[in-house]
Amino acid sequence: MSFEIVTVPCLKDNYAFLVHAGDRTALVDAPEAAPIAEAVRRRGWTIDEIWITHHHGDHIDGVAELRQGAIVRGAAADAHRLPPLDSALGDGDSFDFAGHEVRVMDVSGHTIGHIAYYLPDAKAAFTADSLMALGCGRVFEGTFPQMWDSLSKLAALPEDTIIHSGHEYTEANGRFALTIEPENPALLARIEAIKAARADGQPTVPSRLDEELATNPFLRAGLAEVKMLLNMSDESDAAVFAEIRRRKDSF
Repeated sequence: MSFEIVTVPCLKDNYAFLVHAGDRTALVDAPEAAPIAEAVRRRGWTIDEIWITHHHGDHIDGVAELRQGAIVRGAAADAHRLPPLDSALGDGDSFDFAGHEVRVMDVSGHTIGHIAYYLPDAKAAFTADSLMALGCGRVFEGTFPQMWDSLSKLAALPEDTIIHSGHEYTEANGRFALTIEPENPALLARIEAIKAARADGQPTVPSRLDEELATNPFLRAGLAEVKMLLNMSDESDAAVFAEIRRRKDSF
């Protein structure tokens, strides 16, 4: 059984995703209802499930209008500030979608209770505002070590995993990444590809995990060459990540 995964632009720079397998369709996050409803209508699909990653309004504001009998899943730890859940999930849980396993990963840091969804059969992970294309989410509620642990969990997925993140921030993230590794050839090549895609009106999300491992400064905080560039060779991986995140916060 094949998967079809559709990227749906929403709001100014958000993405929602439709995951279709067999005769079932799941929606990952709902920043706003109208463009998602239109994408579903054009394909003749029905939203059977909604998978929420975290509580921020630009990920849940369309849920009430779109649910219409759909099963709504989200983090048990976040249930008090999410739309009403039919399925409350935690780290290590799994559930069946159209005969395929979906694994739940706690990736707290950006928020407490942020979860990601990993579908091994589709080689796809839905990471929202944890691991992002060439970046990671700002650490609003968690700690830097917590965010580093979350990113490390995602980095350990198979390298051919496709990372579906929540925003079109890649071009700006690339400009920052150059301040950390200005001579990284993979990064330089990726930035040129990003510029071309954006000039053509194309999204830069999703991205492959191996590409993130080669270019994303937040995933590369544990590498000796990155530590050397930051004069932090003797520091822990988490401390180097925290320094990179602080620099991005003021970039």
